[in-house]
Amino acid sequence: MALFLSTFENKVDSKGRVSVPSQFRGMMCGKDFSGVVIYESSNHKCIEGCTMERMQKLSEVIDDLDPSSREKDAFAAIILGGAAQLPFDSDGRVILPKSLMGFAGIKDKAVFIGKGQTFEIWEPEMFNKYLEEARKQIKDNPFSIKKLS
Repeated sequence: MALFLSTFENKVDSKGRVSVPSQFRGMMCGKDFSGVVIYESSNHKCIEGCTMERMQKLSEVIDDLDPSSREKDAFAAIILGGAAQLPFDSDGRVILPKSLMGFAGIKDKAVFIGKGQTFEIWEPEMFNKYLEEARKQIKDNPFSIKKLS
């Protein structure tokens, strides 16, 4: 199982090419597809990314929703319909679609943040604002994580 950790900032060139952190790339080289799957985040103004295997699991979860529900239709349209499969080039880069770059406000730099089984790609300034809010939320509403055994 892929586990995306840490935070990286990389340049985005004029063609939308960005180097995926090598720690992430190593987890996304599958037998059928070596690359990343990305889509609009439903929680933030950023891009979410994952492995093809994780996308298959998301598809199964969406398929299990009530077939006539608006929720199923919305998730399928945003996540599955809006997903892009981006193969790695020989330098470990992908080309971010202009539509997703526009959604996330990404121009010349991108921040990759590991979130376990998924990761996010942010515009750096927007990410810093989000991080400040996240730190404040944790400080104002402390929680505990159960001890793993």
